[in-house]
Amino acid sequence: MVKSSFVSLILSILYIASTATSASTTSSSASAANFIKASCTATTYPALCVQSLSLYATSINQSPRQLIQTALAVSLDKAQSTKTFVYKLTRFNGVQPREKAAIKDCFEEIDDTVDRLAKSVKELKSMGSSKGKDFQWHISNVQTWISAGLTDENTCVDGFAGKALNGRIKNSIKARFVHVERVTSNALALINKFGSKY
Repeated sequence: MVKSSFVSLILSILYIASTATSASTTSSSASAANFIKASCTATTYPALCVQSLSLYATSINQSPRQLIQTALAVSLDKAQSTKTFVYKLTRFNGVQPREKAAIKDCFEEIDDTVDRLAKSVKELKSMGSSKGKDFQWHISNVQTWISAGLTDENTCVDGFAGKALNGRIKNSIKARFVHVERVTSNALALINKFGSKY
């Protein structure tokens, strides 16, 4: 009987502890999700912002620095995926010469975008706890590189202008580049907001 009561007591304590931990985790997750939602209102594509960052709510928590690093990492990941896709298209046979030239140009543009976003990720990490002019210098570098990356993405899509280049390849590339452009635009908006506060 005593043994049974002791086991019941231990189970009750474990249940209460796990319930308290679960409630704390749920509350923390809700706070992180609300932080992401509130932060994403500063972006051009807030729904996409929330959707792309919510997966990382626990690591972002309520840290503005972690938010921008994650937003930029998401943008880099999407750009790298698009680069791989376009690279495969450059190897595709049976494409019209003009379309092949546009694909090649897009590959160069997305390659530049990946390079600029990767430099931006490194710059944010090397920024550490910089303050004042040093902080502004790091943020300015990141803003410049991301803006240049956005220009690269638009240049690719512009290369497919005209009815002669309408088709599945154009639509596939355009959809991927538009997605990269939007997550990158969101990352830049969050970085601009972060940079203006410090």
